[in-house]
Amino acid sequence: MRLLVAEDDKAIAMGLEYSLNCEGYQVCLVGSVSEALKAIQLQSFDLALLDISLPDGNGYEICRNIKSNGDVPVIFLTALDDEVNVVLGLDIGADDYIIKPFRVRELLSRIKTVLRRYGTNNKVFIRVGNISINTSKACVNKNGQEIFLTALEYKLLLTLLHSDGAILSRGQLLEGIWDIAGDFVNDNTLTVYIKRLRDKLEDDPANPEIIKTVRGLGYRIGKIDEN
Repeated sequence: MRLLVAEDDKAIAMGLEYSLNCEGYQVCLVGSVSEALKAIQLQSFDLALLDISLPDGNGYEICRNIKSNGDVPVIFLTALDDEVNVVLGLDIGADDYIIKPFRVRELLSRIKTVLRRYGTNNKVFIRVGNISINTSKACVNKNGQEIFLTALEYKLLLTLLHSDGAILSRGQLLEGIWDIAGDFVNDNTLTVYIKRLRDKLEDDPANPEIIKTVRGLGYRIGKIDEN
């Protein structure tokens, strides 16, 4: 399992490299945006740990590059714990974030959680009704036409797809989107994203067939085409 770690604080970087190597991960350590982008061109990674503040830019740029080339999980390492920076990171495709200073065991647990979620479904092409999803390219099509989903909308759709038709509570869906708990996460947020996703995917959003409501319990995905 190969990890990209972008961190310019040498003490933190060395500690991360040692701890991750002890867990059996192969680590590519870089200290700038330019080094990270070069590493991405030369090899593939299973997960990226990105500091937000770097000498020649920020981790957002690296995250956008990673997500534009495939569905590789990203965790931000940041001392910026205000809501704006957290939401911005999640909106551009990050899967989780952890605030410095952090405990190594907590970080390792976050890494395993994110990798486990990405590994719960190995299908590259998934079809539900007239919607097709290419998970290797994070591409969603409706009737053969590509439709744009934000990072959070796409992760919400993946969470439902990976449930294999099981009913997911609102709490489970929120956990699937962020993998973290935060004061800014609430039922109103989920309601907004469910509505946006239905508006884009459903032929008749008022009578949804792709994302179905199970009254009093939560939501489930429509029938997945196994062919």
